[in-house]
Amino acid sequence: MVIAANIVIVAGIIFMLFGIIGLFRFKDFYPRILVTSKIDTVGAITLIIGLIIKHGLSFFSLKLVIIIVLLLLLNPLSGHIIARSAFLSDSSLRDEFDDGYGGV
Repeated sequence: MVIAANIVIVAGIIFMLFGIIGLFRFKDFYPRILVTSKIDTVGAITLIIGLIIKHGLSFFSLKLVIIIVLLLLLNPLSGHIIARSAFLSDSSLRDEFDDGYGGV
């Protein structure tokens, strides 16, 4: 069980690393908020599932399941609130970033 748990934990870390790469790859705000909210949810839940497998069924695992439920409820909500507030404030997206291509 420890080997399976370590594999799941490493998979969660790999998800988060891909998310960091995706965060630097996108230049606009909205794709960045999409990547961060998805990777934060998927990576954290994968790590927590690995911890549940590693520790077995216990009171600690119950706490981790509660954290997973809260992550599933609050991470998409917070990403939506941040994106909606940026949309309603009518922030300009292209003025913040210079891709080095001169607007091509």
